[in-house]
Amino acid sequence: MTQPQSQPEEQPHVVVRDRRRIDPETGEVRPPVAEDAPETAAAPETSGAAGTPGGSAAAGAPEGSDGSGSASAPGTGPDEAGAGDGGGRHAAPEADLADADPAAELKAQLDERTADLQRLTAEYANYRKRVERDRESVITNAKAQVANELLAVLDDIERAGAHGDLTGAFKAVADKLVGALHGTGLEPFGHEGEEFDPSVHEAVQHSTSPDVTGPTVTAVLRRGYRFGERVLRPALVAVTDHEPAADQPSDEQQQD
Repeated sequence: MTQPQSQPEEQPHVVVRDRRRIDPETGEVRPPVAEDAPETAAAPETSGAAGTPGGSAAAGAPEGSDGSGSASAPGTGPDEAGAGDGGGRHAAPEADLADADPAAELKAQLDERTADLQRLTAEYANYRKRVERDRESVITNAKAQVANELLAVLDDIERAGAHGDLTGAFKAVADKLVGALHGTGLEPFGHEGEEFDPSVHEAVQHSTSPDVTGPTVTAVLRRGYRFGERVLRPALVAVTDHEPAADQPSDEQQQD
């Protein structure tokens, strides 16, 4: 008598659900989704064919649990779910700190660059003032040097005019030369009747007279010149100082 051949047992249907809260590919938090409906299709009972009591117990157990009564959920457990929630809560503060630190660093760099720019601007302004002052000083010194070389020519022109020899075309040329030098800043000084000033006058003659109240220039032997505030040459002058008048004789002395 031949035994009936047993049919091969079918493998139980396994469903794997990815319940991770953070997407491993994008790194973003996944939105919560509703649980899928439980599987309606159950594995065929194999214990009835085998005729063992364990088979009915396995068939009566709820899905996702083994014979020992301990439930196992594929993917995650309570600890893993809590870890996922905690990661989502801490992600926002860490992102805020990451955004705040670059902003503070950029502000510090901006303040430093602004201070450097202000310092460079002030230094450049001072440099321009110093260069302009030096340039004006060089120009003034050059003009004064040229005028100083022509003082002897001006003396000759003045003496010729005093003797009446400066006439006609020579007088026109002399007047243009004197006008050009005066236009550059050359100024003559030393005139009769002005008060004696030892800083600009050089006394070569001295006399006294009751007609003056103090040291007075009574004759100019050579005119002086200044260029701006710089004295190119002092004036050679004759100075007359005050002399008290002699006492008049009394009436008794006149009668004697």
